[in-house]
Amino acid sequence: MYGKGLRTLSIATVLVMGAAATLTFFYAPLDADQGVIQKIFYLHVPLAIVALCGFIAGGVFAIQQLRTGGREWDMRSYVAIHLSLVLAVGALITGSIWARASWGHWWEWNEPVLVSFLIVFLLYCCYQPLRFSISDPERQARYASVFAVAAGAFVPINFAAVRMATAHVHPRVFGTTTGGMPTRMWETFLVALLGMALLFITLWKTELTAKSSREQLNRLRRRLAPETDEAAPPLAGHEAEQPPTEPVPAH
Repeated sequence: MYGKGLRTLSIATVLVMGAAATLTFFYAPLDADQGVIQKIFYLHVPLAIVALCGFIAGGVFAIQQLRTGGREWDMRSYVAIHLSLVLAVGALITGSIWARASWGHWWEWNEPVLVSFLIVFLLYCCYQPLRFSISDPERQARYASVFAVAAGAFVPINFAAVRMATAHVHPRVFGTTTGGMPTRMWETFLVALLGMALLFITLWKTELTAKSSREQLNRLRRRLAPETDEAAPPLAGHEAEQPPTEPVPAH
């Protein structure tokens, strides 16, 4: 089910990501203030946006799990949050590199945009310990879904902090007060964002396909195990049940 169209999606992801890299280095103009280090913007911002959208998607899947009780919705939510955490780590790393090159230090605690994203990341770092601390599958899915819904509702606060913040350390690339970005920068950014979104969906479907195949294999093993046990004779005492053999006379 999850593997349908995966090959086409993978090819499209590679093509769009390649196009984004080409546009970043050969089409988008250099920033007048930051120079070539601004190129990391086309990686950092898509990572952050897709990660936040993945967190929200995990909450939406969790709502479906709570409504229907379906195991598949819980797995979709788990994989979406798991991949979003990976992208969030990438966003934090690239953001720190950008900050070091632009501001002269790795982090700025007075910047609401950075701190709010870090809070969201740390909040979701509690998801997996909570999930795997529960052994019962039904309770695990239910509690993890409740957490995902509650945390997903907190994610839009990150976006609100960007718009409402009064500090001006973090670049306002989407604001109207700075005049916005040139057309070629916008085009490159949109292609990069599309490529990152396709990468997320491709990895999401790939992991779901692997987990679904593993579950089907385990079900088949459990189904075949009783039949194998019934068909095979018991090993203990097997030799004792055999009739004794008569001694062969010596000639």
